[in-house]
Amino acid sequence: MAGKFHHEQIYRGSELLERLAKLRITICGVGAVGSNLADNLLRQGVAHLRAIDKDRVEEHNVSTQTYAEADVGVWKVEALRNRLFKVAGVEIDAVRKELTAQNARPLLGDCDLVIDAFDNSTARQLLQEAARASGVPCLHVGLYEDYCEAIWDEQYRVPRDVAGDVCDYPLARNLVVLSVVIASESIMKFVASGERAGWSGTLGDLAVRKLEP
Repeated sequence: MAGKFHHEQIYRGSELLERLAKLRITICGVGAVGSNLADNLLRQGVAHLRAIDKDRVEEHNVSTQTYAEADVGVWKVEALRNRLFKVAGVEIDAVRKELTAQNARPLLGDCDLVIDAFDNSTARQLLQEAARASGVPCLHVGLYEDYCEAIWDEQYRVPRDVAGDVCDYPLARNLVVLSVVIASESIMKFVASGERAGWSGTLGDLAVRKLEP
C-alpha cells in the first residue's frame, strides 16, 4: 500500500525524503505565507516544525490563510497545530510568543533552517540579526501587490514598511500560493544540494525568475 508521501517519493527520491524527515525547521510568522508554507512542507515530508506567532485568527485571514471560520479568535499557532496534526499526523512545536532579542537565539539555535514569513520590517530585522548570530540558514519570503520573492539571507535586505495598516493591502490568494511554491522549491533545492538560489514571481504575467547573485 502506498504511503502518504508516495508521489513525492517517486518524484524526489527516497534520499531527499529521508533528509526532509530529519530537517528541523522554524517558521516565524504563520499568516498568509507562513501558514500555507507550513501546510505544504508537512505534506511534502517535513516532520520537525516549530511555528512562532503571537496573533489570533481574524475573519479577514480566512481567505488567504489556512484557517477556517471556526478558528476565528483562536491563537494562530494553536489552530495551525490542530490542522497540521489532522493533515499529516505531525505534532508541531507551537510557540505563542513574540520573537524578541531575548528569546530569538534560544528559539532558533536548535533548528537547521529558519523561514522568515513576518509581515513587518522590525520583526524581519530582528530575525535576520538573530539568524546570523546563530549561524542558521535563513530564507526570507515576502509578497506585495503583484510580486512575491523567496531570498536567502546572503542576498536579502530588509525592506521598509509600507504606509498604513500592515493587514490592509491588496492581496490575491493566488499570489500567496505562488510564493509558497517558490519558497518550497527553494527549500527542496537547499536540502537536496545545499543550493541557496533566490526566486521572484509576479502574478500578472505568471512569471517566475531566478534572482541574480
